[in-house]
Amino acid sequence: MATLTEVAHALVSDRRGVLAADESISTMSSRLEGVGVAPTDENRRTYRELIVTTPGLVDSISGIILADDTLRQRLSDGRAFPDALADFGILAGIKVDTGAKPLAGAEGEKVTEGLDGLRERVAEYVSMGASFAKWRAVISIGNGLPSARAVRANVHGLARYAGLCQEGGLVPIVEPEVLMDGDHSLAQCQHVTRVVLRALFDELALMQVKLDEMVLKPNMVVAGKDCPDQPEVDDAAQTTVDTLRETVPSGVPGIAFLSGGQSPELATRHLGAMQNCGSLPWELTYSFGRALVGPALETWRGDDDRWEAAQKVLSGRAVANAAAR
Repeated sequence: MATLTEVAHALVSDRRGVLAADESISTMSSRLEGVGVAPTDENRRTYRELIVTTPGLVDSISGIILADDTLRQRLSDGRAFPDALADFGILAGIKVDTGAKPLAGAEGEKVTEGLDGLRERVAEYVSMGASFAKWRAVISIGNGLPSARAVRANVHGLARYAGLCQEGGLVPIVEPEVLMDGDHSLAQCQHVTRVVLRALFDELALMQVKLDEMVLKPNMVVAGKDCPDQPEVDDAAQTTVDTLRETVPSGVPGIAFLSGGQSPELATRHLGAMQNCGSLPWELTYSFGRALVGPALETWRGDDDRWEAAQKVLSGRAVANAAAR
């Protein structure tokens, strides 16, 4: 049986990345509706079967993060999703947080919840075949934001989650996302990302989280999507790498970036440009959701005749990101 350190390295090595297919029922339903597909349990299951059965996906994808409902479902051939992924040579992951909720006394800010009962849920997920987990915290940039309160609350939750996962036998993917929403500059994003990551690793150390048994999933350092002065790809890539060099210990096996609302093509270009920023102590890879599966969903649109075409689109995006590494 692989150790947590071996699993963490497997998730980020060999030019592969992690696919995030862990949308909540409400989020996935709204995305299905957006392409004209009825938001039923069966359609959600079918769409995720399309993803995991994509031929050759193992060449570019090391692990797939599933939602709780998907982990409990079966493919049309009767195999449970984790068992099917194991047959394909892909690690099964599970989203364990219960979402970001308004933070008391901090207008406009949120804290991610889900620690209650997590020890027991981790044990169940391990028994079902999961190898790793994910917890996402969100940090907003705005007038006076983020507050120290929001940063502290969110990194504390991430650290407690990571400790419980390692105790129970799952590799934690630790995801502190500084959101792209707003008109903030590249420099503002860098400052906030630096503050968040420093606070995060202080909290991880306090909770005695083992760095070699985790994967970091941060945002890329980019300007807000409404900023009129958008940086060049190379500038954003270099700023991201510089920020990570200042804040992320070398003991972390790898950094798997979220796409954060970037277009699929731009996220891939940023990832590729970072590979040219000099020698680094960790692997730089991807853990994209919409930037990988969005084009496939747009292609499929619930039409069985477009199943193969949708899988080819997904495979193409995955191959492009592996190539960018």
